[in-house]
Amino acid sequence: MSELINNSKKRVEELKKLILQLHEGYSVEETKSKLTELMGSVPYGDVVQAEEELIQEGLDREEVLKFCDIHSEALRGKIDTSHAKEVPAGHPVDTFRKENLEITKLLKGIKELFEENSKRDPNADSKDILASLNSMFNQLMDIDKHYMRKENQLFPYLEKYEITGPPMVMWGKDDEIRGLLKSCFSLFKEQDEATAETVNGFIEMMFAPTVKAIEDMIYKEEEILFPMSMDTLTEIDWYEIYEQSDETGYCLFYPEIKWEPNIKIEKKDSVADESKVKFSTGALKLNELESMINSLPIDLTFVDKDDRVRYFSHGKERIFDRPKTILGREVKFCHPPSSVHIVNEIVDDFKSGRQDSAKFWINVQGKFVHIAYYAVRDENGEYLGTVEMSQEIGEYRELEGERRILQYDEK
Repeated sequence: MSELINNSKKRVEELKKLILQLHEGYSVEETKSKLTELMGSVPYGDVVQAEEELIQEGLDREEVLKFCDIHSEALRGKIDTSHAKEVPAGHPVDTFRKENLEITKLLKGIKELFEENSKRDPNADSKDILASLNSMFNQLMDIDKHYMRKENQLFPYLEKYEITGPPMVMWGKDDEIRGLLKSCFSLFKEQDEATAETVNGFIEMMFAPTVKAIEDMIYKEEEILFPMSMDTLTEIDWYEIYEQSDETGYCLFYPEIKWEPNIKIEKKDSVADESKVKFSTGALKLNELESMINSLPIDLTFVDKDDRVRYFSHGKERIFDRPKTILGREVKFCHPPSSVHIVNEIVDDFKSGRQDSAKFWINVQGKFVHIAYYAVRDENGEYLGTVEMSQEIGEYRELEGERRILQYDEK
């Protein structure tokens, strides 16, 4: 029957039906069998198109996220990447793939430790295994930079070409992996009774599912995301991503090869504009204004009345990454699915006038951070946008008494 599915539109429609059947309870094996019968293999672009259309037609993103791993398992070995573009050395996708190779090597070492522990007597001491796993999972935490570059630099360009559903679902899976990794570290503290049996329990409960989730993400990136992105983005798009990549950093791999696009890129001179910005209480040169803001120990981000990011400060020590690719991006795409509803609620309340500020304080990366959102309004009360201010305030919690004499803090 595969000859009947001879064009992309038909393939996408059949794939959508099969995905919906998975949601209705069809088994992975039934779906694989049907895929083989109907199509043999599925071009990677059709997989993205099918998920995008299902979401556009009303299938909830959370529903797609819930069944994402089942989709992947059903499609494993059935995705055709034979027509994927070649990726030149040093290209952003080449870097993503080199990182995945290093992640895969690390996962292999972790699984070897799983195997070694399984062969031990249940009552044997396995503190050494747990300590080695702790070290390797610490290295694995570097994966966050891989995901951040993908989410904050690659996804905005896919959105530009109206590919929004699959990236949001993938971002949700990234966050699940982050959560799993965080949970793993709570178990590494339990080393007093680290018998082989105990460590086997940790492996089954948390370590192995985390490894599996990361391996599944690598598969989705390699078989679907990267080939599709190569087909979609232009050389200029990729160059802009390339230029931003150093700012976020890399995962277990640093690209030594410089990549040059196949087209001429006009590089702008970064000459500071000396014209003054006039305020009601004074005037500042543009470079004075920007340098003044960037010297403050706070992160500022401004979202305009159309919900697009228009500005962020760039101080020496940022709390949250803000690559330049977020400029002009809708704010709802700048947050993970788990928190975007909170941002939407704040913006809606500011626009309606119900509220003027919202404040949070959280522990993140060993820092105690205060995050505040303020409605920005003109003299007539008209909503102009929202400013987000983030600041590490841990030092203020320790203050006592007064400081009235000159005393410099350490640089």
